[in-house]
Amino acid sequence: MKLSIFIKRLKHPRVRKRLKIALSVYAAVIILGISFKTIYNIGYFNAKALDNEKRAKRNPTPFVQRVMTRELAQRIVSSALKEDPLNPQTLVERISSNNRKLSSLVIKNNGLKKVAWIIDMRLFFMGDILDEGGYSLTKAVERKHNITPSY
Repeated sequence: MKLSIFIKRLKHPRVRKRLKIALSVYAAVIILGISFKTIYNIGYFNAKALDNEKRAKRNPTPFVQRVMTRELAQRIVSSALKEDPLNPQTLVERISSNNRKLSSLVIKNNGLKKVAWIIDMRLFFMGDILDEGGYSLTKAVERKHNITPSY
């Protein structure tokens, strides 16, 4: 088929009309696809930014696990017993178990040693703590460190 015959057929009004319709439909599909893709990307990035913003509000600083030290325990004990933190009467001698939830302490006041507990790094407690089996953890710590109970 020669090029001149092909051009001659394209100049026919029906072929031109059909060609214009086909090209306009093709262009409309391309424009519609590009607009859908653009709208999807804008929505996706806005949702991602909103999610990141919510995460930042929920957890502003990374979680740092604090370790019970003798100074921290002394400060907790002094504040719980309402003593002067610079010159406390009750001294922390030993931290037996260094756990975030439950730490056992050996404290000394007027020459008497006692077992005390710090719960969740803030609550000071003197007395018996029992485990799941009903055994006294306080008595176990007293035996471990040779402390005679002064009831």
